[in-house]
Amino acid sequence: MYQPHASVIGDRLWAKLRALAPERLRPARSMLLRQGDPGTQVILLASGSTLVTLVGAHGQRTLLAVRGAGELLGELAVLDAQPRTASVIAAEPCRVHIIPASDFLTFVEKHGLLAPLLRHAIARVREAEAVRLEFATAPVPVRLSGALARLARSSSATGSEHVVRLTQEELSQLIGASRNAVGSAIKPWREQGWLDTEAGGGLLIRDMASIQEHADRQR
Repeated sequence: MYQPHASVIGDRLWAKLRALAPERLRPARSMLLRQGDPGTQVILLASGSTLVTLVGAHGQRTLLAVRGAGELLGELAVLDAQPRTASVIAAEPCRVHIIPASDFLTFVEKHGLLAPLLRHAIARVREAEAVRLEFATAPVPVRLSGALARLARSSSATGSEHVVRLTQEELSQLIGASRNAVGSAIKPWREQGWLDTEAGGGLLIRDMASIQEHADRQR
């Protein structure tokens, strides 16, 4: 089963890694890492959730994964000295530590973390491939409920309600569907009271389990 970096590294080393850089706040929808940029830094995600996205040759954006607190972002580009293969966008306000590549590499070598980090990267690739397969074959309601469930699981919010701070247009781009198709999928969920649309364009999820159950019946 996939585990966040904090679990793989352990609490003691995770605290030491956090101490390498001050904590900063990044607003929702801000670009944390950009596809194609060099790996000059690693982001430690202390709170909040992020979208890992891939932009294709024709500008289409695909959701690869949703990451929550306890994750490192952009570490693979630093480890293999290659350009970043995906972008990372804040799905909600995030608290982060931005660690320079040189400091991160020194830390990894000092504590013998290269092997576990590479194994973790392989697990990420497998997860991303599973998400892409789902988005390529599943109906729109299934794709949308899957994306919303990942966002809800990674959210920093507590309790049964979760706010997804993405517009329907942004959600449609992430799951490879039209905005009208996303609106059609959301309509019965809103009528049932399982979610509401927010004034700023986001979604308030009230009952994720019912949304997923309804979507799964359309497979």
